[in-house]
Amino acid sequence: MEMNDEELLELISAGESETVEFKPSLSQTNEIVETVSAFSNTRGGKIIVGVSDSGRVLGVDGSKDVTERLTGKILNNTDPRIHPGILLKRIDEKVIIQIDIKESLDHLVMAFGRPFRRIGKSTVKISKEEYEKTILEKHREKLRFDIGVCEDADLESIDRRKVNWYLNKRKEIRKVKKPQVLSIEQVLLNIGAAKETNDIIKPTNAGILFFGKNPQRFFARSQLRVVRFKGTRVIHPTIDRFDCVGTLWEMVEQAEEFIRRNIRLFGIRTNKSFMREDKFEYPIEALREAIINALIHRNYYEPADVRVFIFDDRVEVINPGNFPEGVTPQKPIHRPVNDILCNFMYDIGFIEKYGSGIYMMQELCKEQGNKKPYYKFHPLETKIIFESPEKEVIFREDEKLEGFEGRRNKILQFLQKYGRFTRREYVSINKISEKQANDDIEKMLKEREIERRGRGRSVFYV
Repeated sequence: MEMNDEELLELISAGESETVEFKPSLSQTNEIVETVSAFSNTRGGKIIVGVSDSGRVLGVDGSKDVTERLTGKILNNTDPRIHPGILLKRIDEKVIIQIDIKESLDHLVMAFGRPFRRIGKSTVKISKEEYEKTILEKHREKLRFDIGVCEDADLESIDRRKVNWYLNKRKEIRKVKKPQVLSIEQVLLNIGAAKETNDIIKPTNAGILFFGKNPQRFFARSQLRVVRFKGTRVIHPTIDRFDCVGTLWEMVEQAEEFIRRNIRLFGIRTNKSFMREDKFEYPIEALREAIINALIHRNYYEPADVRVFIFDDRVEVINPGNFPEGVTPQKPIHRPVNDILCNFMYDIGFIEKYGSGIYMMQELCKEQGNKKPYYKFHPLETKIIFESPEKEVIFREDEKLEGFEGRRNKILQFLQKYGRFTRREYVSINKISEKQANDDIEKMLKEREIERRGRGRSVFYV
């Protein structure tokens, strides 16, 4: 993709990276050819000739004869032959050469009979063992969902406000400088949310799932289904259910809100005080981590959605997919199924240290006195199960003794945190009948502890 002068200057000021290489002069044509091989075998990239390693613009001879010789050098010494995109740019009255290289999805590209790859800012030769491994990775890459182009989408399918939110969040959480002059297209290309094919820029599947206006239009099964059952089996009636839609991070927030409405608050008396501390039945952060893991590590080729089932005695998070080869709950090394989605979630602070999620969930449950979550495996899906703690029975007895006062305290705490509640939420939080909820709410209205807002089905209380 051709960049304007401001975008090119910003790219240069950002320095070399996995996808950007500077060369001070055309005397390094062999190294340029090797970098072409490396970019082709990694994620593609740009070689800027006439710029020092420190980013100072030096300039080169930009005559037609020079660019033709450079093109011929690359064509004649790469296998399969690479046809580079070469552009002449003028910065501060100096000519620089921009060489655009696309990622080779089908073949390993050789330079002078040897394969190279990009590791960080370095171009390195691939050993025989790495060569064989890279060939296998190329085949795996072709099967990777997140880097694939969403053929039915175009850039109008991307919500620019969501991209801007992501860039602001990344700056806040990871201290990554927000691009000031790069176009939205260039930003999407740089982060793996779009790809350029035959001079047309299209969103990747990851781009749609993270920034799309309506991701479910393209991936109906990308929704997240959350259900609260009355009992301990899926054949039992449902108390509440919701289909979370939108981008991955929007669905995480929707699911967390649903869970907070549909799990119990336990009264715990600590050693430090006779006052009761209210804690959720399960550590919310652990459930949130399980949901994020399911969304970013799932197999999107499977025609199924991620499900969260809340029962009286447990919560199940069900992921259409399995652990990658060599990864187990006992050995949770970082080997993501959808690497770009993982990066996006990391950038906005939804996940922290790679490969630490399982340990974190176990530790959170242990700290709260819950049992460690455990896994059940099926050829087409993975299920993580969080068991309700044994103190549930004690809490229920305590709840009976407290009666209306206990229910009122719970809803007032909920109100203090969320600013409003509905009749349905009152029923769900206190696990009581509609009639009892009506009586309680009327009593609180009469005592002017709460106010009614809205009309009909839109009524809520503040």
